[in-house]
Amino acid sequence: MIAKPKGTYDILPNESPKWAKLEDTIRKICKLFNYKEIRTPIFESSEVFHRDQNDTSDMVTKETYDFKDRSDRGITLRPEGTAGVARAFVENKLYVENPVSKLFYMGPMFRYERPQKGRNRQFNQFGVEALGSDSPLIDVEVISLGATLIRALGLKDVTVKINSLGDEESRTAYKNVLIEHFSKYKNDLCSDCLNRLEKNPLRILDCKVDRDKDFFKSAPKINQYLNDYSKNRFKDVLEGLDLIGLKYVIDDNLVRGLDYYSHTVFELEVNVPEFGAQNVIGAGGRYDNLISDLGGPKTPGVGMAFGVERLLLATDLNGKKLAKPDEIHAYIIALGDKASKEALRLNNVLRIGGLSTDMDYLNGSLKSQFKKADKNNAKFTLILGDNELENGVINIKNNETDEQETIKLIDVYTYIITKINALGCSKK
Repeated sequence: MIAKPKGTYDILPNESPKWAKLEDTIRKICKLFNYKEIRTPIFESSEVFHRDQNDTSDMVTKETYDFKDRSDRGITLRPEGTAGVARAFVENKLYVENPVSKLFYMGPMFRYERPQKGRNRQFNQFGVEALGSDSPLIDVEVISLGATLIRALGLKDVTVKINSLGDEESRTAYKNVLIEHFSKYKNDLCSDCLNRLEKNPLRILDCKVDRDKDFFKSAPKINQYLNDYSKNRFKDVLEGLDLIGLKYVIDDNLVRGLDYYSHTVFELEVNVPEFGAQNVIGAGGRYDNLISDLGGPKTPGVGMAFGVERLLLATDLNGKKLAKPDEIHAYIIALGDKASKEALRLNNVLRIGGLSTDMDYLNGSLKSQFKKADKNNAKFTLILGDNELENGVINIKNNETDEQETIKLIDVYTYIITKINALGCSKK
């Protein structure tokens, strides 16, 4: 037996309906906010993610799947969605079409990390990117979209954790102070933070190893080093959140995992007790240099991403069922060779009319075929034998009421549609 690669998983037929329902909900929410779908390649040129190694995040330095193709070109499986969207934005000159491009994506991402519950080497991500506006109001809109999606999934208690990293002037001033502070504790820093101290000291604040140490807790806070422009911009974002009634908590240590962020950074938390200590379900922030780093014009942007698996886990733990069990409109039981051929024809007629149907292909007994009808949650079971076929009739059972009738074969489609409409059901 060949097993699936470590850190991957199969989405089986009994699980796929809730994935489809979540994806449908995502598309509906994005339509409400007028975000358009974009689909980018699963792999990109390595420089899309490794831009002269200017990103000190663990994702870029340790966790990417990098390889050479047959033409010796550097290829990387995408570890996140933003950089690929930014590359597509530049390459296809989307900035010419619209002053502001509002985009969303869904799909698999890849990171080489130790697999654990809720974290796999292949995982799925949903994200949005708003490119072209530096308005604080569009930061609020992106955060609101995320909160709206969470609530649409039945998770009512949403809290926004938010911070500002300020503009380049503010970050430069803050970085210098952080270097001075953490340099006193070089012997106590983990190896990753020693590297971050030289390349990007803000990333030290994202460390999971040193965060409980006293010297970490006493580190200077960025709000003390924001210039007036950055302070006023952050104030406008918070006022916008107040206007739409979103709860938020200012977190001075929130920096996010990627180096290209500036100004607004945020995380969305849900109150699901079984979720454990880490209730973060989505996160994002503003990035004003990424497009120009990839060769495009100076273009501000703000985005957000969710792990699809974490969204599904949160809804499951909260007792919310995204999708009902799969069901079909009709299951045809055929008894005899001639009846089986007629069942094949009838299946085709009903499907062309928009009804979901199935039949037995194993020549099973009457009892076994009834069990299959039940297993498929069929609304109606149609029983056809050679005798019925000769008389041009068929027996039909309504599985919700247990009523059974004999009707003409030519009336099957009309009969089922009439019953469905009477019950207020959809053909879909």
